[in-house]
Amino acid sequence: MNIFQDIVARFSQTVTAYAGDTVLMEAMVSAAANVIVADGEVAGAEFDTALAGIQANPILEKGYDRLMLESELYDGIARARTRAGRAENLRRVAGIRGRDGAERAAAFLIAADVADHDGISPLEATALDEIAEALGVDKAALLGASPVKRSAG
Repeated sequence: MNIFQDIVARFSQTVTAYAGDTVLMEAMVSAAANVIVADGEVAGAEFDTALAGIQANPILEKGYDRLMLESELYDGIARARTRAGRAENLRRVAGIRGRDGAERAAAFLIAADVADHDGISPLEATALDEIAEALGVDKAALLGASPVKRSAG
């Protein structure tokens, strides 16, 4: 029975990947957007980091092309410019709270990578706190388990 369940689970994941997982994509985009806008600047490097992280997800990679993800990220950033929009983004992030821990951790870590370009600022740390709460993940544990490796020089 275990092998059959594994086959069914893999088939289901493959179908979901090609159909596109809108809820997962919106959660990842919205988390990244809230961090991108947190410090008041929209840096190109942060945008690129968010897009690369989202595209690295095997489910989203198959279901969405780069232009679709860019468009969604621009929409998330536009929402994040207002309090109501940031709250809407957090609602979208919370949309995956009941899912597998790996998906929730991936969404958080994409946002953390965006925040950590020049070190996580206090405003970005607050945004990450809100995202961690919405996802139901342990911020400190995830950041500690995946430290940023910086070159010494």
